[in-house]
Amino acid sequence: MATFNYTVDTNPMAAEISSVSKHVAGTTTAVVAMQTAVVVAEAKAADHVCKNVNKGFFTLIRSQISQKMAKLQSDVDSHLMQLNQQRRQLLAIKGRMERDYNTISRRYLKLFSGLNQNLKQRIFELDRPTIDFAVREVEKVSNRTKYLTATVPVTQLESLAISQKIIASNVKFRGMKVIGSMTNFLSDMNEQKRLTEKILLSGSKVKNATLSVPVIISEMNFDKFDNKNIDITVSKVQLNPTTQSAVKNTINQNIDNLQWQKAEIDKDTKSEFSKLLSNSNSSQRVKDMASRLFAANSYQQLKTTAL
Repeated sequence: MATFNYTVDTNPMAAEISSVSKHVAGTTTAVVAMQTAVVVAEAKAADHVCKNVNKGFFTLIRSQISQKMAKLQSDVDSHLMQLNQQRRQLLAIKGRMERDYNTISRRYLKLFSGLNQNLKQRIFELDRPTIDFAVREVEKVSNRTKYLTATVPVTQLESLAISQKIIASNVKFRGMKVIGSMTNFLSDMNEQKRLTEKILLSGSKVKNATLSVPVIISEMNFDKFDNKNIDITVSKVQLNPTTQSAVKNTINQNIDNLQWQKAEIDKDTKSEFSKLLSNSNSSQRVKDMASRLFAANSYQQLKTTAL
């Protein structure tokens, strides 16, 4: 078998491999530098992201707190305004109540002062001589030293005698007025006693009597459900309010026991109605309607019963 020997020159390949090795070393250096730069960039990016996230979170929390503070401040301001308004209203009500109280107090003070004065005047007028004696004369007698003529301690005998006579005359005059007041008081007392004996009835016998009192009982319908209302009118002649109230209460208690019967309208009632209708200033249509209603009315009369 034939053998071939070839000699291959590896120098160019070694040179190329050497150059490739250089490029690989440069690439390794570049990769390492790039990796270092990437690590630094990632660290910076991480720091930047963390810083921005922290800042954003702080800004968000601050914004939420600011919004809550603003809302709460708005609520507080509204409540404060409402409280101030209520305070002003309460102060106004207080001032109005104070004015009303002062007005009512002055009114009632004036009223009761007038009543006291009138009552005092009436009490004084009941027995004027006694009051005059107790209020005026007794006061004058008690203060007689103020009304007596004063004398000078050092004086002559003639003037002293004249002053004593004047004092004695003044005392006699005052005594005469007191005696006159007492005489008038006693005479007035006797006169009042005689008048009282004439007015008072002695030995009179009380007899029971029956008095007829006119009463008007009117019944009316005031709605569409046929609900009735009863009105009682009592004469005010010779009847005091207590008697009128007693009559109304008695009729109200026995209103269900009253018996009515149909009756004809008497001539006096018709005549009075015609007179009132003719004197009315209403139109003729209203007068005709009133006449028809009066003619169509069902007149009833109460049976005579004792309540």
